[in-house]
Amino acid sequence: MWDHKKPDMPQAADPEPKNLQTNQPPKPAPGSLEGITKTGKDSVGPPGATADRATARLGSSLHVKGEISGNEDLYMEGTVEGLVHLDEPKLTVGATAKLTADVIAGEVIVYGSVKGNVRGKDKIEIKKDGSVNGDLTTAQIIIEDGAYFKGSIEIEKSAEKEGDKNVFSRTSSAPAMPAAGAEPKSI
Repeated sequence: MWDHKKPDMPQAADPEPKNLQTNQPPKPAPGSLEGITKTGKDSVGPPGATADRATARLGSSLHVKGEISGNEDLYMEGTVEGLVHLDEPKLTVGATAKLTADVIAGEVIVYGSVKGNVRGKDKIEIKKDGSVNGDLTTAQIIIEDGAYFKGSIEIEKSAEKEGDKNVFSRTSSAPAMPAAGAEPKSI
C-alpha cells in the first residue's frame, strides 16, 4: 500500500534539465536569495526593509567601478567608485560599505562611509557610525550623535508642499501688494 517507491534519482540536483524551454528563464535555485526579503520576520534583508518591496544586495566582498542604476531598494556592503542612481527607492549604505561616489536616490541611509555628493529626494539619514564627506541635498535630514559629516546641506521643499505654501502665501499677501505700475507716493 505505501510501497510506491520512485527511482533513486535526485531531481533537485539534476545538473542539466532535459526539457528546458528556451523562451522562459530558468527558475531560481531553492537556496537563492531572490525574494528573501519578502518572507517576513525571518528574512535576511537589511534593517528597515519593507515586506512589499524586494531589496537588492551588494555584498562586502564586491568592488564596483562605474555606474549603478535601477528602480529597486539597494543594500550595499561593498566598495563602489562612480555613480549610484536609484530613481525613487531607498539606498542603504551598510556599516562595511565604502562609497567614493555621487548618490541619487529617494531615501539614503548611511551606516558606512560615503565620499561624494548625496541627493536624497525624500530623506537622508546618517547613523551614529556613518560618515559622509560631501554635499547633501534633501527634503529631510537626520544626523545621529556620533556621525561624521563634512560638507554643506541644502534643504529642498517637496513640490507638493511648496505648491500648497505658494497658494497660501499668494492669498495672504495679495491685498498688501500694490497694483502693477503703482509706485510709492511721498506726502
